Amino acid sequence: MKKRLCFFSLVLAALLLTLCACSKEQSLRTIQLHEVTRSVFYAPQYVAISKGFFEEEGLQVELTTSGGSDKAMTALLSGEADLCLAGPETGVYVCNEGKAEHPVIIGQLTKRDGSFLVSRIDEKGSFSWEALRGKSIIGGRAGGMPLMTLNYVLRSHGLEPGIDLEVIDSIQFNLMGGAFEGGTGDYVTLFEPTATEFEKAGKGYVVANVGLESGNVPYTVYLAQQETLTRDAELLEKFLRAIYKAQRWIQTASDAEIAEAMVPFFPDSSVESLMIVANSYRSTDSWKSEPIMYEEDYQRLLDIIEGSGELSARPEFTTLVDNSIAERIVAE
Repeated sequence: MKKRLCFFSLVLAALLLTLCACSKEQSLRTIQLHEVTRSVFYAPQYVAISKGFFEEEGLQVELTTSGGSDKAMTALLSGEADLCLAGPETGVYVCNEGKAEHPVIIGQLTKRDGSFLVSRIDEKGSFSWEALRGKSIIGGRAGGMPLMTLNYVLRSHGLEPGIDLEVIDSIQFNLMGGAFEGGTGDYVTLFEPTATEFEKAGKGYVVANVGLESGNVPYTVYLAQQETLTRDAELLEKFLRAIYKAQRWIQTASDAEIAEAMVPFFPDSSVESLMIVANSYRSTDSWKSEPIMYEEDYQRLLDIIEGSGELSARPEFTTLVDNSIAERIVAE
């Protein structure tokens, strides 16, 4: 009889735990987030998920990797996504199409270009931008921030793309590393952890940080539909509060702690590689410490787009950017 009671007690306890777990899951509101690509550059976002900051806000994030800012924006415009993490240039392009109900930028994640220039030969300690004259670089797709920022940096060093050197703009972002490995280009711009992994494997050498050369740029941002901002501001506020928690957490966390928090999102990368990457992005001050976008940085973004011949008009800062939620969260 005692054994039977013990058995029923265990079953009851298991049922209660299951019900509690289900109840917690059901109480969380799901938010559909489409990211432009999977990159350690977006560490605060992954930290917010793995450290439970979204759950603390009553949210459950369903993350989809779109494979391009244009695809992430398409998901947002079609209603497939509640939010998208993408390059702000995508918002500029949509705004310039003349649509009154264009998406708006509600928060900023990164503050500079996250790519590194990788060479086929070891130029560490001796690299100069002048060495690129007459060479070829895989720079990303036309109209995308990686390519436009690279061109901006090249011009700042007196190199005109297409004249002083060849900048290859016909290769998709996620295929750039493979193309370089296959023999295309003398140089390539790669994000982490790909750049570090290429160097560790002897496939190339990291010789420069594009982001440090370009200055502060609102490189990666969160965009939402104006309707969501009007009707469901609370959802966006909870989302940004979780991101802000992660942005602050990263400021004091160790490289090992950041790497461990990112492991679930980069199963093919070692903790050691992720630690190197975390140290690299933090030492170059690439992550925002708060989600507010500044107008000075926005104007530099427009300068970069304009310099690449991709800007038909310069949208007013307040037309495309709404800092109201970010400012409210930071002021709490």
